[in-house]
Amino acid sequence: MLINAFVGGMVGIERTVVPLIGSEEFGIASTTLVVSFIVSFGVVKAFANLISGQLADTWGRKRVLVLGWLFGLPVPFMIIWAPSWGWIIAANALLGISQGFAWSMTVIMKVDLVGPKGRGMAVGLNEFAGYFAVGITAFLTGYLAGQYGLRPVPIYLGVAYALLGTILSLVLVRDTRDHVRAEMAGHGKEASPISFREVFALTTFRDRNLFAASQAGLVNNLNDGMSWGIFPLFFAANGLGIERIGILKAVYPGVWGLLQVVTGPLSDRWGRKGLIAAGMWMQAGALLLTAFTRDFGWWLAASVLLGLGTAMVYPSLIAAVSDTAHPAWRARSLSVYRFWRDLGYAIGALSAGVIADFFGLASAIAAIAGLTFVSGVIVAVLMQDRPTGTPLVNAEVGGTAP
Repeated sequence: MLINAFVGGMVGIERTVVPLIGSEEFGIASTTLVVSFIVSFGVVKAFANLISGQLADTWGRKRVLVLGWLFGLPVPFMIIWAPSWGWIIAANALLGISQGFAWSMTVIMKVDLVGPKGRGMAVGLNEFAGYFAVGITAFLTGYLAGQYGLRPVPIYLGVAYALLGTILSLVLVRDTRDHVRAEMAGHGKEASPISFREVFALTTFRDRNLFAASQAGLVNNLNDGMSWGIFPLFFAANGLGIERIGILKAVYPGVWGLLQVVTGPLSDRWGRKGLIAAGMWMQAGALLLTAFTRDFGWWLAASVLLGLGTAMVYPSLIAAVSDTAHPAWRARSLSVYRFWRDLGYAIGALSAGVIADFFGLASAIAAIAGLTFVSGVIVAVLMQDRPTGTPLVNAEVGGTAP
C-alpha cells in the first residue's frame, strides 16, 4: 500500500500544474494540444498494462514492479527542466510505462495474497492508497505552485516519490507467485491452457461480464482523463486561482481514494454490478453539475460526488474481472482489462480537447457525462453477479458457463 501511494503520487504531481504549465508557461492556446500529454500517457500506459500480466507470469511480479520504477525515475526531472512541450509529452510516455508496470503489479500482488473472498477489500485498499495520494499530492502541488510558481518546487515531490518507491520495491517486496500456485491447487483445473490471444478476446468481447467491465473501465478513465486535462482550464477560465483549483483537483481523487476502503469490501458483500452501474450514473450527474454551474461551492459538491461515484466503480470492476477469470490466466485478463481502461485516458483527453476547441469547455464536460451514463446502462443490462470466488468463465475457451 505504501509503495502504491508513491505510485499514485507520481500522477498527482501532474493533476493541477501540468495543464497550466502548457497554457501559461508555453502559451499553448489549443486545448487539444494542451491535453496531448495525457494522450501520450494513456496510450503508453494502456500498452504497458497489456504486457504487464504476461511479464508478471514469466518474470515474476517483483521484477516488473522494480522495472516500472526505473522508467519513472527520470519523469520529475524532465518536467522540471523541460524547455518545450515535447519534453512534457515524452516524460508522460515514460510515466505511462512506469504506471502500467508498477500500479498493475501492486494490484495483482494484492489479489494474489488475499485469495477469492477478499478481492474487493484488497483492491479497495490498493486503490485507496494510490488515489488518496493522488489527491493529497494534487492539493500540495497546487499550494506550492501558488506560493512558488508552477516549476520547479511543486515537482520536487515527484523526485522524493520516485526515489522512495524504487528503494522500497528493491528492499522490501517479495514475489507472490507461490500464492497463485497455492490457490490453483484448490481450484478447478483448466481443460487446456489458453493463449494470450484467447484471453484478450474473452476479456474484450466474448464474455459478457468481462466485456461489461472493460467498457465501463474505459469510460471511467475516459471521464477521468477529461477531468485531468479540462477541469483546470475550465476552472481557470471561470476565474479561479491556482490554489482553489488545487483544492477541487484534490477533493475528487481524495474522496475516490478514501472511500474505496469501504466500497471494496462492500462489493464483496453486496456484489459488483449494482455498485458499478450506480457509480457510473453518479459520475455522470457530477459532471453535468460541474458543466452547468459557475460557483466554487457547486463545483466542490460535484467533486465529492464524482469521487464517490468513482470509488463505487473502481475496486468493483477489478474485483469483477478477478472473479470471472481463472487463476491461471487472471493476471493476463487483468492486464487486458487495464489496457482498455487506461486507453480511456487518451480517448477522453483527445475527444474532450477536440469538443472543447469547437464547442467550449462546458460542452466537452457535458458530452462525456452523457457517455458515462450510457456505460452504466450497459453494465446494468449485461453484467451478471456471481458469488465471489466463483469463476463465470469455464476452463475451455468455448464461452460462459451457464
